[in-house]
Amino acid sequence: MAGLNEDAQWIVLMGFVVSFSLFFLAMVLNQSTVVGQTTAESVLDFPKNDIRDLRSVIIQSVYQENVNDPVINNDIVSIALARKGAIVNYSSYTQGSYTYINIHYNNGVTVYNETWASP
Repeated sequence: MAGLNEDAQWIVLMGFVVSFSLFFLAMVLNQSTVVGQTTAESVLDFPKNDIRDLRSVIIQSVYQENVNDPVINNDIVSIALARKGAIVNYSSYTQGSYTYINIHYNNGVTVYNETWASP
């Protein structure tokens, strides 16, 4: 910049400052949209309705006459794996007047565990 006069040096210097400022703002905006996008996707990826449906089927099957029927258990596990790609395990036991059901749901993204109790 030795060959430029003072006005030209200020113009070039301000050009660099504006360029770096725009580059910095572009990087900040880019990162903020990525964070917002992944947060929204994680909320959408939570299989709330799948868990509700599975939970209601398991509770209904436990209250039928064949409480520990392995055929029903295998059907629920294999249908959840085939249709939703989720690994489902559940077990039930009775203690006193309460029936407890332990439900485990894992689809690779979401892990859900619940202990359900009913008199």
